[in-house]
Amino acid sequence: MPIVTLSTTYYDIMRIKQLIYFLIFIVAAATLQSQDRKYFDAPFGGGGGYTPAWYFPNLESLNKELSVIDIPILTESGFYSSGGAGFIYIGFVDYLRIGGMGFGGSTSEASSKDANGFTKEVRYNLSGGGLTVEYSLPFIRNIAVSLGFLFGGGNIKIDVYNNNGIFSWDDIWNETQNDSTLNINRSLSNSFFIFAPTLNIDIPLNRFISFRIGGGYQITFSDEWKADNDQELKNVPSDLNGNTFFLQSGIFLGFFSY
Repeated sequence: MPIVTLSTTYYDIMRIKQLIYFLIFIVAAATLQSQDRKYFDAPFGGGGGYTPAWYFPNLESLNKELSVIDIPILTESGFYSSGGAGFIYIGFVDYLRIGGMGFGGSTSEASSKDANGFTKEVRYNLSGGGLTVEYSLPFIRNIAVSLGFLFGGGNIKIDVYNNNGIFSWDDIWNETQNDSTLNINRSLSNSFFIFAPTLNIDIPLNRFISFRIGGGYQITFSDEWKADNDQELKNVPSDLNGNTFFLQSGIFLGFFSY
């Protein structure tokens, strides 16, 4: 059975964010017109904003290879990720809200120049996004404590470089005919589906600004790796995947009644 993969780029994430904000505006306008005396009986409102996060992927297998080629290992204490998210309480199901989010972050290390003036560098990038569904616990008021999940797609990209930093138009094309060139650039990628259980706490500073803290665990599906121009990459360690715990914060603008 073929494996279906989903790739998420920076532009995909921007389109997701724009769609989220549009849906929030439309649903909020419709819900405001339909409110009755039970307006505050359940959480109401929605918004969107910036959601910085910290991701902790397993980089042990990659770092073993970096040690062999004398590059400092990538940090295993996590790295910063930026992104955006939004949500709206759907109204006809109390305490349930839907939305979306997107994120992207990277970490890299480079070695010093060798005797021939060449520098090695490896960059690791993790990105993704998708639909969020959350349920706010009904026995907690004034803040929103929400259990839910993210379902979407993501991508790991690993770039490997070995070059002297000197390039010209002619040299680039000449290198395609020179098997002994020392300039190397490899692009390795893994696209996957994401399912991530989450816990978020949203604390309204007032009716229009809310602060978020939360986290979750990202589970990924697909072990199909590609190299360079979408060529199959074999023998990738199974623990080099997008499964990762993450912490998230955020500032949201909108309308919030918890």
